[in-house]
Amino acid sequence: MNMNTRQQIGTNASQTVAEFCLASCRKLISQMERTKNAIAAEFRGMMGKHQHVLQLALNEAEALAWETGFPSLVFPTLAAEKAQAVAAWHERQLSGALRRTESRFSRPALAA
Repeated sequence: MNMNTRQQIGTNASQTVAEFCLASCRKLISQMERTKNAIAAEFRGMMGKHQHVLQLALNEAEALAWETGFPSLVFPTLAAEKAQAVAAWHERQLSGALRRTESRFSRPALAA
């Protein structure tokens, strides 16, 4: 086997590994996107006008997951936890607004 043949084999093997890595990364990204969409769909009805806050929380969960060595394992749980936290925050916002509204209407009128 001459040197050119070895270089070609090495290049082809490298390309195959590179293609495999690229395909694996694309598959992982696709899985994480499907998970993100599923969690967003689950919480979307609860968020009202605060949909953007849910999306930001899911993006943050994804970024944090990528910082670990196991993003596909970490992301689903982290994203669900962040979505639950945003839903709880939204619920507190609604109940606080409701309490403020109720207190305005429940005050006795001052005598003139």
